[in-house]
Amino acid sequence: MKGRNPVAVIVTAPPYAGYLSEVASHPLVCGFRLNTVMPLRETPQEVLRRLSELGKPLWVDLKGRQLRVVGAAIPPYTEVRISHKIKVTTPVNAFFSDGTEHARIVAVDGDRLILDKGPRRLIGPGESINIVDPSLQIEDTLTETDVNYLAAMKSTGLNKVLLSYVEMPEDVAEVKSHLPEAEVMLKIETQKGVEFAGKNGNRSGRLVAARGDLFVEMNRPHQIIGALQNIIRADPTAVAASRILNSLATHPVPGSADISDVAYLFSLGYRTLMLGDSICFDRNTLIEALNLLDAISQQICL
Repeated sequence: MKGRNPVAVIVTAPPYAGYLSEVASHPLVCGFRLNTVMPLRETPQEVLRRLSELGKPLWVDLKGRQLRVVGAAIPPYTEVRISHKIKVTTPVNAFFSDGTEHARIVAVDGDRLILDKGPRRLIGPGESINIVDPSLQIEDTLTETDVNYLAAMKSTGLNKVLLSYVEMPEDVAEVKSHLPEAEVMLKIETQKGVEFAGKNGNRSGRLVAARGDLFVEMNRPHQIIGALQNIIRADPTAVAASRILNSLATHPVPGSADISDVAYLFSLGYRTLMLGDSICFDRNTLIEALNLLDAISQQICL
């Protein structure tokens, strides 16, 4: 007789999806994630109450010091405004679209970036930007939206927080200054974050290997391997997130590389995975992903 599957999955919850109750009943699902960049037609309090009624823990994903575009821009003929004021030695490269596009920043003025060369397209609000340079300094940790969500959580009695781009204990302390009872999972997404995880372990909260931005932030692509190993070594309960079974978002049959990737995560010791936005926007894709994770884990983890 097969034992209980030790693998668990946190699912990103599109706020208005009609299939979340069905998903909540899947045996692998241990919680939902609310991506706070998703637009709402109601107040954060109303959305939090509704999603918490699904009967699974709800993790509110705060963006922290993650750099995102504010407003639309078409470089190089206009400035690109971002979510934080920064300082960085210029010229320096910036990366868009999960690292597949890059731009050259020639000047910075607070939250304004002036690009010399870059994507010859509309850069839309909400897009993330990675600036991989040791001179980068980001002002403040929490955004106004983050603070508003923390207030909404306090008023609704929720306390589970995912915090992006954690690099130091003070990042968690800032969250707890707004929500003292917060249970924080720390998304490790930079080289500084990996170093912090190695020194601090899970003393400030459970670690999350947030592979999307973490991959872009590595000096060399293959260094993601060592980063994943270091994070699970620092916290044996660490969560692996992002870029999981992404081929299902565009094709009904998963790619061989995606299947091998999940098997590799399991072989490293990861037992909780977090599915990202692209997989979770469609009911059939999400259910297929969950069933596939169950099947792979049955071969490796039991």
